[in-house]
Order: sequence, then structure tokens, then C-alpha cells
Amino acid sequence: MNLLKRTRPFVIIFIVCLFSSFQSSAQVPGKIKQTKQILLPNGWKLSPAGNSLTLGDLPLNMQLSKSKKLLAVTNNGQSTQSVQLIDSKREKILDEKIVGKSWYGLAFSNDEKHLYASGGNDNVILDFQLEDNKLGIPDTICLGLAWPKEKICPAGIAVTKDNKLLYAVTKEDNSIYVVNLDSKNVIAKVSLPTIAYSCVLSPDEKILYVSLWGEDRVAIFNTELNSITTEIKTGSHPNELLLNKKGDLLFVANANGNTVSVINTTSNKVVVTLSAALFPTSLTDSTTNGLALSADEKTLYIANADNNCLAIFDVGETGNYKSIGFIPVGWYPTNVKSLGNKILVTKGKGFISVANPNGPQPISKNDDSEYQMGISAKNKLQYIAGLFKGTLSFIDAPAANKLKKYTQQVYANTPFNEEKITEADGEANNPIPRKKGAGSSIKHVSYIIKENRTYDQVMGDVKTGNGEDSLCIFGERITPNHHAIANDFILLDNFYVDAEVSADGHDWSTAAYSTDMVEKSWPTVYCKRGGSNGWAGRQKAFYPRDGFIWDYCQRGGISYRSYGEFCEYGKTTLKALEGHVCPQFPGFDLDIKDQIRVDAWEHDFDSLVVINAVP
Repeated sequence: MNLLKRTRPFVIIFIVCLFSSFQSSAQVPGKIKQTKQILLPNGWKLSPAGNSLTLGDLPLNMQLSKSKKLLAVTNNGQSTQSVQLIDSKREKILDEKIVGKSWYGLAFSNDEKHLYASGGNDNVILDFQLEDNKLGIPDTICLGLAWPKEKICPAGIAVTKDNKLLYAVTKEDNSIYVVNLDSKNVIAKVSLPTIAYSCVLSPDEKILYVSLWGEDRVAIFNTELNSITTEIKTGSHPNELLLNKKGDLLFVANANGNTVSVINTTSNKVVVTLSAALFPTSLTDSTTNGLALSADEKTLYIANADNNCLAIFDVGETGNYKSIGFIPVGWYPTNVKSLGNKILVTKGKGFISVANPNGPQPISKNDDSEYQMGISAKNKLQYIAGLFKGTLSFIDAPAANKLKKYTQQVYANTPFNEEKITEADGEANNPIPRKKGAGSSIKHVSYIIKENRTYDQVMGDVKTGNGEDSLCIFGERITPNHHAIANDFILLDNFYVDAEVSADGHDWSTAAYSTDMVEKSWPTVYCKRGGSNGWAGRQKAFYPRDGFIWDYCQRGGISYRSYGEFCEYGKTTLKALEGHVCPQFPGFDLDIKDQIRVDAWEHDFDSLVVINAVP
């Protein structure tokens, strides 16, 4: 980081390419021979416990049949989507059916003759008949016309014990659908106040609990009255729900808050909130999104997607729940189940990052976008959104001494530590302050975000960098300004980020976090399978709990201004940006040149200089 004195005094320029992944260390992501860990692009390491099976693209949900002999998984990523049937005891894939569209919802019938799966934005429930451990060709239960004629997308599914009724909650029209499974007709539809994720029936089937994913509540749906009777406040982004066998305790994973709310279903009150995070901070970084109880219901397993681990709690004594450790798993765990003495965990991104030397490449002016690259990636291009393959781990429930070692390994995989809260890494006398409240010679910061290109595609021809010239598409002849900045000031050739595409990239760049709602929603949009585009400030439900960089500036009394980020031509949907945007600056538009943006910025900046009002 250097002061660009040639341009303006006291200005720092950061260039961020969202398709690259950044860290300050020169260590290249991949397997580390000395420690047998796997280094991810974001600086975290993996040392997954247990045995594993390779699944499909972004497994979001898995369900065990009543006998627990069968396990079903739904893969909901950008590339091929599918439903898989697994022998849970032999840890073997029995069958797989590729489906056009899917998303999260999954439930076995009580007699194990049917598997019901969400058909995503086709707005159907897929009904697979099970015979000889195989998935039959699915029948369809229609909830409405396919996207975009109707916007429904079933999410969580629950089926009654007599296999007469099916309940589906939805993420697009925020509703509960009640289906008669004999006639396969929708017999009731009840509106919900926001996006729903999961649902679970009480043991007597008189109550359906629904997680209101877009906010911070669980809805109580009376199945006899077909109406919402009350709502219970939880943490931000409640997703996975888990009832104990007795049905008097409901566990709720809160992804946007690192917590699990424990609800007494008799009083409908939260009796305790468990922190699943690795450190006692207020940061939103764990993305708690999966729950399971051991067979004796004395141990609670919690999946932390962005910590790549399970948090383990002793819940054997009511009112005296205790955190007892962590288990390392793969990359972005999405679901967890308990089977005898085994713990089953699905990981959305598998075990390792993958290169794409065969693509993507620009095709034509009309095709050169992330969405078009997503479509063409199916056969000939290695598009990042479909490269990672999910995995399923089978882990022996650890004894105390083994859990202690697992816990140590989880912290060894973690780049963050508590000391960094009081003093961050850095150099003495550097303009970047290392402690909260410390002074700095920096007066103004310009943060420039330029997306959709990897380091190699732009800087691969820089001889002093760790790049690959054969992958360089927009070299110095085409991008002289980028190269001039790199040559005159600093080249960040091994600096990585979490983001894979623009959807999560803008959130990582402006909030240092991408919510579970963004991570689990963008793949279906990018592959043209429908779905709402709520990220980049478009929909409040997708926001990180603590907001974006401008929210932090506003709370800290720091002036700020946005040029095109989450706004265009002076218009924005974010309250904190109102009055803090350039009226002339365009938003997302592939048909204009960067020079138009530069001209608009320069005019605005010079005007602010004149009145001494540069943020």
C-alpha cells in the first residue's frame, strides 16, 4: 500500500479483482506437505476428519430415512444439479438422478417408498419412488407455473407420518404450501412475512415450525387451523431447524450471527442462545447453518460453514449447556446428521480449490459476461462457479481426548486469533494503524473495485510477479494504466479473497463477509435456473448483519462517498448511502468505457476539493 502522491496527496489505491482470491502471504494455495493441511485461497487451512465420498456441485441438504439405512443428498450448484441416494451404513452411493432444477428441500416418506425433493424454480416437488435402493423417474407435484411466470421455489419440506400431507415452505413467494399426497394437489397456501428456509413438524404434527430466513424469527404454523399463530425472535438468518425426540426443545441455527437459539416449545421462548463461534467476538464470520443431536441427545453438533468445522456442545443437562470443542471438516459445511456413533457432514465446496487452465475465455461481446460463461461452462469451459465438488464425511464421534486434538487442529487451521483484535499484523510506523484508535498520516482512501478478471488474465505478463503469461488476455498493451500502477507502486501477485463471482465478491469487498443467503442463492441465478438477484444491495434480507463499509463509516463518524457501488446516477436503495453518492456516476453497464467513469469521478472529486469536502 503506497501513497499515490502523483495523483492526489494522501490517497491510497487498492485494486481488487473479484475472480482472484487474495491473502498477504506469498504461500500458494494447495496441499502443504509438512503439515498435511490444505491451504485455501482465503488463508484458512483444512485438515478434514473422517472418511469421505465425493458428491455433486454444492450439496445443501441431506436427510436420513426412518430406518436410517438410506441417506439422500440434493446438489444445488451452478453446474449439474442432482439428487443422490446413499447407503448410510456402507458409505456407498447407490443411485443418482440428474434434475433440471433443485434447491435444498428434501424428505423421505415414513414408509421409505418415496423421496420428495424440491424442484427449485420449476416450482414443483419431485416425487421419486424408491425400489431396490434405486430412484425411480420422478413424478411432479406442481405448486405453480415455472419461473419466470410464477416465482415460488420450494425450500424446506416436511411429510406427515401417514404420508397423507406434505408441507413445503418457499423462498420466492414466502409461503407455506400444503399438499394432499393422494391427489397431489395443493389444498392450502399461507403467506409468510419473508423468505423461508426450513420447516419441521412437531411429534403430534399439530405444529409446523418454519425458519424465516430473510429476518430473525421462527414462525409457528398451526396445522389444524392452517394459520400462523405466533413468531419467535431468534438470531439473524435462521435456517436449519432441529427438534429433539420429545419435541419440547427446538434448536435454530442462526447463520448471520454465529449462534444457535434453543426454544422451549411449551412456552415458545428462547431459553438459551449458544455461541458457535471460535472466538468470543461480535464478528459475523462463522455462518452457523447445520444441526444434529447424538443418539442419546446429550451432544449437539453445529456446522460452521465459514469456519470449516463443527462446534460441539454438551446439552445433556438442561440449563447447563457447555461448549466442549470443535471438529475440523471440509470447505463450507452445509449440513450435519448423526447416525449411531457416526457424524455425517456435507461440505459445499469439498476439500480443495481448483484451477481452470482451459477457460473461461471471452466468446463474443454478447456472451462475455458471468451469466453467459456459466451457461457455456457445461461442456467446454472451466467456469469457477462449477469447479468445486462437494463431499460427504463420515466421522467417528470422538472421545474427550480425541476431541481435544480435533479442537487444536481447528485453531491451527484458522488464520485469525484473539491477539489480532488488540493488535493487527503489520510494521511499526506504517501509516496503516495496527491498534484501534491509533493515529495515521492517511487522510483520504480511494478504494477501487475492478472485477471479472483473474490476476493472470491481466497481470500474467509482469515478469516480476508469480503469474502465467500464457493465460494473460489483457496484458500491458491493453491495460497500460493497471500495469503502470503495479510497476510504480506495488504488485500483489499472491493476494487472495473468498469470492468466486461478482455476487459474493461485492459483499466480500464491501462488508468482508458474504451471507449464507448470498452463497446459497447465486449459483441458481448464474446458471439461468431462475431465482431472485437480491445481492449487491438489492434486497435487505441478503445484507450482512452489521452492514457494509459505509455503515461502519457512518457509525464511526467517518465521511464517505460511493461511485457506482450499490448505486447509479445518484440513486440507491441503501439508506446509509443516501446523500453519499455521485449524481453523475453510472452503475453496472458493460456498454460504456471506463473513461466515462473516470470523467464523472474527476468532475465530482474536483468539485469536492474546491469546497474542501473530500470524504
